[in-house]
Amino acid sequence: MTGLFDTHAHPYDKAFDKDREDVIARIFKTLDYVVIPSEDLETSQKAVRLADTHEGIYAAVGIHPQVTNGASDEVLAEIAHLAKTHDKIKAIGEIGLDYHYLYTDKDTQKYWFERQIQMAKELDLPILIHDREAHGDVLEILKRNADSRLRGILHCFSGSIETAKELMKLGFYISFAGPVVFSKSIKLKEVAADIPMDRLLIETDSPYLTPPPYRGKRNDPSNVLLVAEELARIKNMDVQELIDITRENAMKIYQIHQ
Repeated sequence: MTGLFDTHAHPYDKAFDKDREDVIARIFKTLDYVVIPSEDLETSQKAVRLADTHEGIYAAVGIHPQVTNGASDEVLAEIAHLAKTHDKIKAIGEIGLDYHYLYTDKDTQKYWFERQIQMAKELDLPILIHDREAHGDVLEILKRNADSRLRGILHCFSGSIETAKELMKLGFYISFAGPVVFSKSIKLKEVAADIPMDRLLIETDSPYLTPPPYRGKRNDPSNVLLVAEELARIKNMDVQELIDITRENAMKIYQIHQ
């Protein structure tokens, strides 16, 4: 299979410290593109360095909701400066809300989510949204900030088809990762079946969320093929056709031109 685009992976993660360059060399034997989202200023800088030194890798910069308790105007200004000065930064992210662990309180998460949405709109960049157990508040904030500049990706989607439809109305793409391959993910598979092909994306979120048959092992972008194969099965279509369409969708939202 050729033309794979992993729209969300973290190869700067410490899980790749011992063999990062080997992994990158290997994955590009089957992948065309990878986008690396960030979690804070440090990982934003790491993502940009990887993008600047590897063809086919692009970056997104931003502050993850779990660490927004460490956010500041100064940090946001530095992230904005990165985005303004590096052509391979294609989005602001990952940003959003995470109510699972609440390492940062909800009000702080919401504040910095909106601040980063505004920054993305000012920079005319899409946003990559992390939404864990916060579907209602994410949707409410996006609706409040909706205009022609608001667009992006719901990464590792876990919501309902009703939520997905509202998000697509606002200009968002829906991305699926390893969990859609899990045999127990019946509802998620049903949602995936209903997502229009022109709004569908694939990702790994590696090194996390490893799909079967490699559960328990480190995930890497090459496993995005397993996500593509499962979505093709769900949609009863040719795998290569799904790969081609999701690649075109990713290039459109990220504004990557061959």
